[in-house]
Amino acid sequence: MTVVESVLSHTPEPLRSVLIKHREMLKFAIVGGTTFVVDNGVWYLLKLSVLEDKPTTAKAIAIIVATIVSYVLNREWSFRTRGGRERHHEAALFFVVSGLAVLVNLIPLYLSRYAFHLEVPNVSRWVQETADFVSGSIIGMLLAMVFRFWGFKKFVFPSDLGQRRRDAARAPEAVPAETAEVAEVTDITKIKQLRPKQPNA
Repeated sequence: MTVVESVLSHTPEPLRSVLIKHREMLKFAIVGGTTFVVDNGVWYLLKLSVLEDKPTTAKAIAIIVATIVSYVLNREWSFRTRGGRERHHEAALFFVVSGLAVLVNLIPLYLSRYAFHLEVPNVSRWVQETADFVSGSIIGMLLAMVFRFWGFKKFVFPSDLGQRRRDAARAPEAVPAETAEVAEVTDITKIKQLRPKQPNA
């Protein structure tokens, strides 16, 4: 049983039907939760050690690491049935969208530190860390997640490319000639049967 099936099996109705309908979004949310842990783990590791005086830089590095993890998981799981682009083209678009999402993610943290001055010595260390977490890991992450989901579906893994690939696999030229001839004869026979009979002269 997959992770999604396991979650759905323990979800009561009518929520289960909604989640099944939006299964892709559910997978994206699970990947988001995983990258959330990676993001914050790397961020706090850097912020509390080598980049103590540069929290925004530490956050940017953490987001980049989480973005690489996100690409692998989204490509191979969340949007596995989408796409159709060349892999290098797809990866380039993924990182462009993700790069813009990094900026979206950093805006609340930047405002918290440098516009509202929620940092030591203006506030206590506890207030600073709480403000960092709320602005960088909740508000910023949610805004970036919405932006990424929209960008990935629209530009990186567009459904029409995947549909085009599936349609090509079912194209008429892929049907054996004998089968096509039989289908054509059958269609002509049906047309003749549907024609109104001419009255006898």
